[in-house]
Amino acid sequence: MDAHAPPPSKCSENVGRYRVAVDIGGTFTDVACLSPTGELVTRKVPSTPDDYARAVLDGLTAAAAAMGLKGRDFSEVLHASTVATNAVLEGKGAVTALITTAGFRDVLELRRIRVPRLYEPLYVKPPPLAPRRLRFEVTERMGPRGEVITPLDVEALTRLASEIAPSAVEAVALCFLHSYANPSHEAQAAEILRRLLPDRFISVSSEILPEIREYERSSTTVINAYIGPPVARYLRSLQARLSQAGVVGRLLMMQSSGGVIDVERVIAKPAHVVESGPAAGVIGAAQLASAAGYRDLITFDMGGTTAKASLVEDGKVVSADDYEVGGGISLSSRLAKGGGYALKLPVIDVSEVGAGGGSIVWIDPAGALKVGPKSAGAAPGPACYDAGGSAPTVTDANVVLGYLNPVALAGGAVPINTEKAHAALREHIAVPLGCDVLDAAYGVHRLANSNMMRAVKAVSIYRGRDPREFVLFAFGGNGGVHAAALARELDMRTVVVPLAAGVFSAVGLLYADFEAARSAAFLKPVLSTDPAELEAVFTRMEAEVLAELDGAEPAVLTWKADLRYGGQAFELPIELTRGVIGQAELQALCARFEREHVRTYGHALGSAVHFVTLRAIGSVAPAVGKRLKLSAATSVQPTSRQVYFGPHGGLVETPVIDRASLSVEPRRGPLVIEEAEGATVVPPDALAALDGFGNIVMTLGAVG
Repeated sequence: MDAHAPPPSKCSENVGRYRVAVDIGGTFTDVACLSPTGELVTRKVPSTPDDYARAVLDGLTAAAAAMGLKGRDFSEVLHASTVATNAVLEGKGAVTALITTAGFRDVLELRRIRVPRLYEPLYVKPPPLAPRRLRFEVTERMGPRGEVITPLDVEALTRLASEIAPSAVEAVALCFLHSYANPSHEAQAAEILRRLLPDRFISVSSEILPEIREYERSSTTVINAYIGPPVARYLRSLQARLSQAGVVGRLLMMQSSGGVIDVERVIAKPAHVVESGPAAGVIGAAQLASAAGYRDLITFDMGGTTAKASLVEDGKVVSADDYEVGGGISLSSRLAKGGGYALKLPVIDVSEVGAGGGSIVWIDPAGALKVGPKSAGAAPGPACYDAGGSAPTVTDANVVLGYLNPVALAGGAVPINTEKAHAALREHIAVPLGCDVLDAAYGVHRLANSNMMRAVKAVSIYRGRDPREFVLFAFGGNGGVHAAALARELDMRTVVVPLAAGVFSAVGLLYADFEAARSAAFLKPVLSTDPAELEAVFTRMEAEVLAELDGAEPAVLTWKADLRYGGQAFELPIELTRGVIGQAELQALCARFEREHVRTYGHALGSAVHFVTLRAIGSVAPAVGKRLKLSAATSVQPTSRQVYFGPHGGLVETPVIDRASLSVEPRRGPLVIEEAEGATVVPPDALAALDGFGNIVMTLGAVG
């Protein structure tokens, strides 16, 4: 883990066999390099928002130098980035047109007639990514069973393409009614558009999302078009920069579903990487926690800009395909819709809020303390970075409380000015509120936890799960600092902080499967379905999946179905027994659906169960061990400092140690465990120990 460790010997014997992962965050870019023998070296460097590729190269260069490697030694570069998400959030995507069936021009405007804020009658929804002046209608019509009602007007489409050609439009989304049932009109139109508009990005709904629901399919297709050009520019630039640096290994990118795929496929269908960054840490948590014996987790990833939570049950990540991006909170909850743009693609069920170390602390006109969502980011950063930032942040509060190193963070890469942190909190928070600086800082810490609790509840309580039955698995640069206090608020007893926690999303990339998936609409009652027809659809999708995996072996193939009761508006995903399709399996499928319905909603209807969507997923696991080897981990000279644990805990002289100073024998808090990428705060009423895999395990409330 220590990037300053001496280079391994005889690295020439493993030329081209090293794998490196890079995760770009709003404040830091994390790098994790894994050797063929399982040795891990990490780096954390400031992100470069003006050119994210620069930070990627900085981190790769630093990690390579630490291991005595050159660019040619990396066989794979795995990447997670927020470039797609940011294009939507910041409104900096391509100028996008939508071509749709006559009469359906305003589907994007109408949406689902839902608003996220019940008592805000003047709420204004975000504007469609394809403005009305760039939404065009073409005469054609398919029926819901795929029957042609009105043929495609080819001449009108050709004239429309000629009108678009001289305009500023960079991308065109194509979405015809019921194309999931019969894509022939879309395929014909796509061929015409690609021939007449060869320099424009063309996004076709039947290629992106061949499923029911007109608004969600239109929105997803438009998102794919809107982010297509900026994602392509970024990835092409990154490919060129890597090539110039001598990195010849293949570049893979994390998908929102948790698998990695070749960047050429990402450029073709960029909507699949909108939530690329948050997925990586959850995948790593599921893999490494399961190996250590923790199968039921709530992952808590707190970085510099956002905090994210997800659920892992019985060692498996929880996925969803009903997501919204661009609202105040990105999540898949059916209880909070209308605040963003619908993205109906498989995503790891991650709930994300704008609360991180760089979140700015402020006081609203009514005199109430607020944290975020605006962030100081990488530049100018928190006040304590002494890089031009003057607004107080959560990081400044944690420095004042003694939770963070008062001299430097990120292994010495980020110097800390403690006086600037005190001054910012005193001037902007403590004096206006008439309180002590320590109490102001502790109030900020608790308020940040309260904000982040929304994310944890969204993936647990709002899904019918009791967080007390789970372990809080904390990572990210600030995860270990806030984990204990957050767990206590939720009455959770156990917190696990993994090795390399501060760069864990990058580590998670190294454990992600090479993955491809296909879906198809299939609207039939389960028990009256012909098993042969069902198997034929899965077999066709499997062939497409295997082709996308380029024959990689051994591929694990999975069949899933989205099911609902007749008349319901939403589905639940249920796994089928692959290759065993008969009446017995269909009846067992209905039983599994009813059990999940009871678990999620608390009741079963007992009526007929219907298929809605079929999915075939193929994955190839990387050849990587589940036990990390740290390369000469940085040691911290044991010391102590004053740490404030609130009005009840007080200001306590607290030991500051490194991870290696812990053992399997529990040690009583208070403790601050410092590492190159972050810190872990152990409160006075907790015990901390190391498990057999090097994870810090905190037991809360264990000390009387």
